[in-house]
Amino acid sequence: MDWSGEGYILSVRKHGETSAIIDVFTREKGRHLGLVRGGVGRRLRPILQPGNKVRLEWRARLSEHLGSYTVEPEALHAAAIMENRLSLAGLNAACAVARETLPEREHHPRVYAAFEVLISNFDKIDIWPALYVKWEAGLLRAMGYGLDLNSCAATGSNRELIYVSPRSGRAVSREAGEPYKDKMLALPDFMQPNSLRNDPEISRDDISNGLRLTGYFLETRLQWGVNKTLPDERRRMVEKLQQY
Repeated sequence: MDWSGEGYILSVRKHGETSAIIDVFTREKGRHLGLVRGGVGRRLRPILQPGNKVRLEWRARLSEHLGSYTVEPEALHAAAIMENRLSLAGLNAACAVARETLPEREHHPRVYAAFEVLISNFDKIDIWPALYVKWEAGLLRAMGYGLDLNSCAATGSNRELIYVSPRSGRAVSREAGEPYKDKMLALPDFMQPNSLRNDPEISRDDISNGLRLTGYFLETRLQWGVNKTLPDERRRMVEKLQQY
């Protein structure tokens, strides 16, 4: 059972004295683990870093086996942003969330495509935080827990949508949500359909509200069922963004 393709390193852990087991998000095979012989050595260590894009060949006797990878570099994103601690925190958070939430060996081409766009923009601080929030919203959708932000859950109106119900994941208008505002999640403007067309400015509060929104549903819908919380890498990214 052999295949080849491309993907992004999500995590690396040492296996034995010289090898490593890598978790890779691939275009065709989804999240896929495999063994890299010599993976902790001097030549491969800089390549096997979370966020790096690699070319892969996977071999195993049976499809259900762990199998082994041969790896060649394509784009070393981690090295490119190593000096930018905020962007590096974002890169590590994206890799950790993908690793913790995507089922192994499930094909998710839209999540992969959005992940690729996100990774390629981590050098642009004015862009990537909003892309990150939208990537997490897309991840929720792919996992069957998409947010419905097109109209108010109570009135059907698409005007002044400023809340999201924590129970249903649906948008709620200012008027309908006012009596329950202390229990609602804030809906950032940039997450409303076509909002970026007229207002390119995204505030720090909007980013914080977006991360709180997607984080709430990732944790209560995806992670709660498997007795997990969101990874520490995401928490550290949120803290760094709040300090920025």
